[in-house]
Amino acid sequence: MSSDLPDYYFRVRENGAAVFRVDSENRQRRIEMDQIAVVNIRNGEIKPQGDRVLSDDDMARIQAWMEERKQVLAQREMDDIHRALDHLNLTTQWVQSKATEDQLDVVTDSLLMAMHDLRNALVRKKADRLN
Repeated sequence: MSSDLPDYYFRVRENGAAVFRVDSENRQRRIEMDQIAVVNIRNGEIKPQGDRVLSDDDMARIQAWMEERKQVLAQREMDDIHRALDHLNLTTQWVQSKATEDQLDVVTDSLLMAMHDLRNALVRKKADRLN
């Protein structure tokens, strides 16, 4: 089993992860996870845990994970945007075919404001790109 375990485990947090070194080569043959650092994806900060000094291998592994994580998050962000487009289309279909007057009364103003805000932001960004 120990050959299947990674050397490091990253417990994902909102802005990064807690980094653990995994050890199963002990007398009790238990899996031990020793927290060695906390990382922040947004600012790239790597904070060793306590008074620990991270090795070059630790740093390389952490930085590689951070780069991979940034790519995953960027892909998810674009996937979320494509889902939002689908939801807008589904919402339009719902408004035209299924929505009752009472349901429309509940959501119309909020939808109009959100779409107006989105339209303004998109128009500004497009104008900036054209200049």
